[in-house]
Amino acid sequence: MRAWGITDIGLQRSENQDTYAIDQRPDGTCTAAVVCDGMGGVNGGRLASSIAVDTYITHTRALLHENMSVAQMREMQSFCVSQANAAVYDYAREDAACHGMGTTLVSALTFDGGAVVCNVGDSRAYHIGAHGITRITRDHSVVENLVRNGELTPEQARNHPNRNLITRALGPERSICCDLYDVVMQEGDSLLLCSDGLVITVPDEEILEIVQGEADAQQCLSHLLARSRENGAPDNVTAVLIQNC
Repeated sequence: MRAWGITDIGLQRSENQDTYAIDQRPDGTCTAAVVCDGMGGVNGGRLASSIAVDTYITHTRALLHENMSVAQMREMQSFCVSQANAAVYDYAREDAACHGMGTTLVSALTFDGGAVVCNVGDSRAYHIGAHGITRITRDHSVVENLVRNGELTPEQARNHPNRNLITRALGPERSICCDLYDVVMQEGDSLLLCSDGLVITVPDEEILEIVQGEADAQQCLSHLLARSRENGAPDNVTAVLIQNC
């Protein structure tokens, strides 16, 4: 697995509160990747996402080893995300200016032929391949709940005034529940981790077209960012592309 990333402030924000990281072996293959989208005031959001990413990568780097089973990797994902949550929570308790800060998280631990994906909040993971594009994660948000209950269509949810209200995040609470997904990736498949800034500006079908139409992965991410900016980019935009190549 190899991975590339990109982040941008967008066209309407004064600060980029998204953070991402990719951890790679000496041979360049990706072992772990994470995208976080912070929230909580002028300084809190950026700080929350940075703390979460740094903590997550520190723990995955220390614990991940060859020949781990998928079950072990799932346990490791839960542990590393819980540590990231604790780090954000503890910092906010110590600094009154950061009270209430938090962040979303979507992450992937890769192995030969697949990945274990985790999410908290409304940052997403997509599986892209010959089958098309499949959203792996489910948003922890008000509008996602309305869609599941049949009260909104996915198209209505995209522009709903409450689309930014999330129901789960790292930081606000002492403990956190994350969702885990096992993803099987054929050769040539891609895994896209992204903040909601990409999702609200570039439809899934267009993401698929761009990912499958660009031979160069970094150029693909630049193309996705360009389309987001062409469509207004009201929020920060961050994406990590992992390819089974």
